[in-house]
Order: sequence, then structure tokens, then C-alpha cells
Amino acid sequence: MKQYVFGLFLGTLFLVGCQETQNKMEHKYTNALVEETSPYLLQHAHNPVDWNAWKPEVLERAKAENKPILISIGYAACHWCHVMEEECFENEEVAKLMNENFINIKIDREERPDVDQIYMDAIQMMTGNGGWPLNIVALPDGRPFWGATYLPKDNWTKSLKSLIDLYHNNPEKVQEYAGKLEQGIQAINLVENKTSKINFTKEELDLAVQNWSTSFDTYLGGYKRAPKFMMPNNLEYLLHYATANKNDTILEYVNTTLKRMAYGGIFDPIDGGFSRYAVDVKWHVPHFEKMLYDNGQLISLYSKAYAVTKNSLYKETVEKSVGFATLELLDTNGGFYSSLDADSKNSSGKLEEGAYYVWTEKELDSILGSESSVFKTYYNINSYGYWEEDKYVLIRDASDNEIADSLGITTTNLTQQIAKNLKQLKKVRDQREKPRLDDKILTSWNGLMLKGLTDAYRYLQNDKYLQLALKNANFLEQEIIQDDFSVYRNHKNGKSSINGFLDDYATLIDGFIGLYEVTFDDRWLTLAKNLTDYAITHFKDEESNMFYYTSDLDDKLIRRSIETNDNVISASNSIMANNLYKLHKVYMKEPYGEIASAMINNVQDNFIKSAQGFSNWMHLISYQQNNFYEIAIVGEAYKEIGRELGKEYIPNSILVATKDDQSPIELLQNRHVPGQTLIYVCIEGSCKLPVTSSGEVLKQL
Repeated sequence: MKQYVFGLFLGTLFLVGCQETQNKMEHKYTNALVEETSPYLLQHAHNPVDWNAWKPEVLERAKAENKPILISIGYAACHWCHVMEEECFENEEVAKLMNENFINIKIDREERPDVDQIYMDAIQMMTGNGGWPLNIVALPDGRPFWGATYLPKDNWTKSLKSLIDLYHNNPEKVQEYAGKLEQGIQAINLVENKTSKINFTKEELDLAVQNWSTSFDTYLGGYKRAPKFMMPNNLEYLLHYATANKNDTILEYVNTTLKRMAYGGIFDPIDGGFSRYAVDVKWHVPHFEKMLYDNGQLISLYSKAYAVTKNSLYKETVEKSVGFATLELLDTNGGFYSSLDADSKNSSGKLEEGAYYVWTEKELDSILGSESSVFKTYYNINSYGYWEEDKYVLIRDASDNEIADSLGITTTNLTQQIAKNLKQLKKVRDQREKPRLDDKILTSWNGLMLKGLTDAYRYLQNDKYLQLALKNANFLEQEIIQDDFSVYRNHKNGKSSINGFLDDYATLIDGFIGLYEVTFDDRWLTLAKNLTDYAITHFKDEESNMFYYTSDLDDKLIRRSIETNDNVISASNSIMANNLYKLHKVYMKEPYGEIASAMINNVQDNFIKSAQGFSNWMHLISYQQNNFYEIAIVGEAYKEIGRELGKEYIPNSILVATKDDQSPIELLQNRHVPGQTLIYVCIEGSCKLPVTSSGEVLKQL
């Protein structure tokens, strides 16, 4: 499978009125994408290809003209998407061939993951591989019959000519193949509703983790392969499993991975933030793009790991990652943008991958002077840190104490100098041309970032993080969530658009539950409940008890997908199942617990052989095997005690609190005693005798 370098493109912004007319006159070609807001789609707005966005009327035109649909899917951080545009879609001869014979549709996969899911499954069935750009040729009704990723110009035109001939001269063959492919696309999406409930045992859970651990790289962290992806949900579950089962071996693996990721070139020590993934086994050379969804999840993960270990490296990693997100991705409205490009202009003015982030030894010597020797030792300006063409990617491979000892200086002096040197490098780097920005605001990714901020506040106790979380939550409530509790997928230039998908609801609900647990403002928990009820009404499949990825109000595609496998982002169904399980503990009269149990029952057969792909689901197994606690705080000091308990890592719990009896949460009612703050540790609403301190609560747990 090809290695893809992700790159961002800041699309042209089109003004209104005369300015818009002037812009159009400056370009030889303008197509329908000029009306879109996605930076990726806007990049193609002046291709000679007659591109359209994915819209019902475009599909109807294909049927009316009896033309096959050519669907090209990419996103702003996709390097090879830009290469193919330059080689093929900007070529007038290629465009003529495409325009005369196809209805051409461009899709930003981040805006329309529902379409991308289906055609990615299709190309993997056709070729065994996937990736972007994802190019599909389909019948006018959307059923695919050919697909490819990146193709150079000659291969692209040769393929299209063959497809045109096949479509017109052998339509029966095309129909037959499209029909069989459609059956396969439908079949791999089926989830059986398993009515006989079988509880996953402790022994089976241990076996699942044991099988999973055979792929662990216990020296460098992650998995025994390259490239290395960070997989936050994998590490978060293993942290949960290790602490719940007092498994020091698994905890050591988690710590090794977190340490190496924070040391490696994949993390930016100057401005903070993680890149997408590393191309090597030691987390050194990244694809340099920085995505909001990675950083939101990693902020959560490192915050929880800090709560468990009190490792200052984890705290620093959280602080720098939040700093990066607020510096580079935060809009004034409180929403977070999607990503930064991997490519930026080098000293010659040409776009180059990583140009903004890498250094030559000569540059470092010039900037740091007499202090460069210590810095170069710290960040391995040697064969270990070398990348290519005299360029180095900063990477550590030892702790501050170990490096200080090797240099014969104190750890304090070392850390002070490195902090000073990084500030010096930042001043120089700030003069470079910055990577380009994808400034669309995606709901689901903002939900992940909201959860990251609430976890950062909860476990690091920094009030600034709560203020950021509240600003983000207020934006989401005002601009993304509608009066009926449906949500939009996208926000750009003050306008929200595209009906939300299941991951948009699931991550928002998770984020609002987390925000409630650090504020105890009923507003956020009520909002989480209302979004959940909307999702049950419009996304739930009554036959399987799972949730469709698309709403019953959306236009029909050739398949209504059900997403169950956890990947770089957890599956929308696994996030929903966790949400439902937690909400059941608060709203016990609702059917949330029954739905969550049915969902976990449907997928648990996968755990022993495929734990990595179901790690977020496995939290629910640990909740079932170890008591899940509702911790209820009632009284004047509810916020102070809630904050004390909140900083402890207790994954199998939900915190609820109120000052008096006025909360709508049943668990908190009729428990107020004037002059006292009482804490109740409960299981399914059945509570132990109340205590008055967080220390006593921890003993009860």
C-alpha cells in the first residue's frame, strides 16, 4: 500500500459582489465548486474539469444523461490528491475526456465520510488496497464498478477510455459487476442482532489482551511495524485495563509508548502538537501535518496517564498540545479548525514537506552559539536524528535526568537551557512561511477536542482549560445544535451546513458528559441526553440495536452504513455505547442501559482475535466486570470535593453533584443535609452510607 503524505491547502476565499466577479474573470475556468466552503473543494474550483459537489440533483442529471459518475474523493491534507490534480485535473485534454463522458463529482471526505465509507469499502474489495485520492467510476445510480487511488496522467486517461468503451459497448457486463459489488458492500456492513446474551468473562478479556500484546513493540512503543500510528483509543483502553487489573506489564508498555511518542519527532517540542503518524519504527520522521482529531484524543490520553503516573513529561505534553491547538487552530468563535498542512515553503519558495519543522546542524549552531552542543546532544543531531539532505528532525531518546548525567550537569540547568533554546528556535521558525490551514470546523473533531479539554482541566487542574472547553461548548450549542437537537456536520465562514452523522452526535455527547462532570452544570448533561434521544429516534436500527451512520432524514445512498470497528478514531457505535452506558447510570428509567448491553453483545465475538480494532468497546466489558460507580456529591462544598475526586483516575465511574435538592437528577434528590456536604458511592442507584471526604470515597472504591 502506498505511503501517503498528507498536505493541506488553504482554499481561495471568494468575496461577494464585484470582487467575486473580478475573481472569476481572473481564472480561465470556473466550475460549481466555487460555491462550496471546503478548502479542498475550492482548490478544484478552477480546474477545467466540470466538477460538481455531491448533491441529489447532480445524481439525477447523471441518470437523465445516462452518463457514468466519476467520483474523486480526497481531503486538504492529502499530498497525492494535489499531485493528481496537477497532473490530471488541471490538464485541458484530460478534462475534455472527463467532461464529455462523465458526470464529475469532487468530495471532501472529511465533510462527507458517509460517501467515503462506502466507496472505500468498494475499492478495497476491488483491489485489496485503499487510500486517497480515491477515484471511483459508478453507474448513474451510484453503484461502483471501477476504482483506483493515485494514477499518473497516462494511466488515468488510458483507464477512462477503456471504461467509456466498456460502459457503452458492454453494459450488461458493467451492470452485472456493479450488482455483485453492491451485494458485497451490503454484506460486509451487516451486524447480527444476537438475542442470546453471553457475558464476556474475565478469562476471555485477559486472553484478548494477551493475544493483542504479541504485536506490541515493548522497546520503542506502538506496534512492531512501520509506519507507526498513535492509536489513542488502544492506549486509553490498555491504561484502563492495566490499572483495573494491576497489570504492571501492560502499564509499562503504555508508559513506554507514551514516553517515546512524546520524545519523538512526531511531537513538536517548539509549539507542541502531534503530527499524523511516523514513517519509521522509532516515532522519528512524521508526515508533518497536524490534525485536530489526533491532538484532541491525545490530550485526553496524556491527561489520564498523568493522573495515574504523575509523570511530568505527560503534563508538559498536554500543556504544549493545548497550546498548539489554541495558537494555530482556535477560531475567535470558540470552534477549532481541522488541520495544518505538512507542506510549507522552503527558503527557495517551493512547497516542501516538513520545511517549517526541520533544521540543519549549521542553522542550529548559528542560532544557539555556544549552547548548541548541549542542545544537539539532547535532540540527537547525529545519525539517530538525521532525516535527509542535511536535515534533522528533533528527537529525544532519554529522560532529562539521564541526559544531564551523561553531560555532567544538573537536570535543572539542562531543562532551563533547553527551554531557552526552544524559545530561540521559535523566534527563527516564526519567520518561516507557516504551513497552510484547513479552516473548516468539523463537529465530531470538535467533540473530541472538547473531551480533551475537559480531561486536561480535570486531571491537570488548570482553569484555563475549563474556560477553553466552555467557549468551545457554547459555540457548539449556538452554531451547531439546532432547536430539535439535530446537529450540523460543518461550520465555515459563519455558516453551518451538512446534516450531522453519528460520530458528530456521539463525540458531542461524550464531550458534554465530560463537561458536566467538571462543572456540575445540569445544562450540559441535559444537552447530552437530548442529543442521545434524537440519535435513538433518527439513527437507531431496530433490528440490530446498532446505530446507522446516517440519519433517516438524509438522502439515501446505496448503503446505510453501520460503523463498528475502532480505528484511529473510535467507531461511532462504540462511542455511543459508552455514552449510553454512562447516561443509564444517571437516567435509570430510560432504555439506555438495555441498548448499550445489546450493542456490546453484538460485537464481543471479535474481541479475542481483534482487540485492537474494538478497544473502545472493551471499556464496557471492564465496566461490567468491575463495579461501575455513580459518585453523588450533595452540599455546599460540592464543587471543591468534585474537583478533588475528579483528578483521580477512576474510569469506572460517573460524577454527579449539586448544592441542594434542586437538581433534576434523581440520584441527587432527597439527599441534602443542611450544613453538610455528603458523598454517596452508589451502584445502579443503591448507595453505601455517605461519607464527608474524598479520601473516604477512595477507600470505599
